[in-house]
Amino acid sequence: MDRIRVGIVGGTGYGGMELVRLLLDHPAAEIACLVSRSEAGRRVDAVFPHLRGRIEQTFQGPDDADLAACDLVFFATPNGVAMHQVPGLLASGVRIIDLAADFRLRDPAAWTQWYGEAHACPELLADAIYGLPELDRDAIRSARLVANPGCYPTAVILALLPLLRAGLAGPGALIADAKSGASGAGRGAVVGNLLTELSENFRAYRVAGHRHLPEIRQALDRLAGQARELVFVPHVVPMIRGIHATCYAEVDAGIDLQAVYEDAYAGEPFVDVLAPGEHPETRSVRGANLCRIAVHRPPQTGRVVVLSVIDNLVKGAAGQAVQNMNLMFGLPETSGLTSLPIAP
Repeated sequence: MDRIRVGIVGGTGYGGMELVRLLLDHPAAEIACLVSRSEAGRRVDAVFPHLRGRIEQTFQGPDDADLAACDLVFFATPNGVAMHQVPGLLASGVRIIDLAADFRLRDPAAWTQWYGEAHACPELLADAIYGLPELDRDAIRSARLVANPGCYPTAVILALLPLLRAGLAGPGALIADAKSGASGAGRGAVVGNLLTELSENFRAYRVAGHRHLPEIRQALDRLAGQARELVFVPHVVPMIRGIHATCYAEVDAGIDLQAVYEDAYAGEPFVDVLAPGEHPETRSVRGANLCRIAVHRPPQTGRVVVLSVIDNLVKGAAGQAVQNMNLMFGLPETSGLTSLPIAP
């Protein structure tokens, strides 16, 4: 097939930056335009020196980019931006993958509640496919509009999916205790993300309600076939990349949970179920489109503890977006995503 002409809107954030890095090595994709309001006219490699020698394009302003000439447009923009441009692009025959939250929630009232504004195109929410391949691979293949999952939701949903799909989680509250590196907050200048604020520090935030909470609930309720109580507590830790989610659920005794997880993810190219007794580390997935999971059953508790780690910028954002692109265009799902994690 011809190369896929790709546009990236919001190319100067961490998600957009990772998209560029991954797509430059993709065998079937061509970056046709990169859109940035703040850096319009500047060379991409001047903004991101690590790309020197690999790309000679300049960022274009929103009014200069011919996005309608692309086969696919990635939106790596803040929440609330894509929804104003997506209807026109879809009408032009362009397929869309949105890395923000504009199309993740199916209920427009929930969007307004959590994001503080009315949705610009609520009629498209029912058409958007939630882009977690391990959950909805077949629907993604035929999608025009994919809502790329958030980073915390990716780690948590993958941790709990086998339990809920098999009906093994007891009626008690599901608990997700998750830690993220600072890049999860984006590239904008925020006092709380300064080195002097984060270094040698560890804090929870938005315990009363993080914006990813309704997204996680929506997926878990769908898997369970009913509403499930979920406690989700996010934390920020003094590292750049990575998410570690520790998830808890009630389970009956006598179930071979290791076998349940291995069977659920057998053949999944980007989910790795570790051997019994092992503990995944965030550095083991750094730079890779990979989720590593370990299942533990503390004795005499009636609970399972599932450990899930991802790189928030790759499997939690840009890598998963490329994985979705591969599915949408009939490519091998692993195209452009076979790089090993980076260590140390």
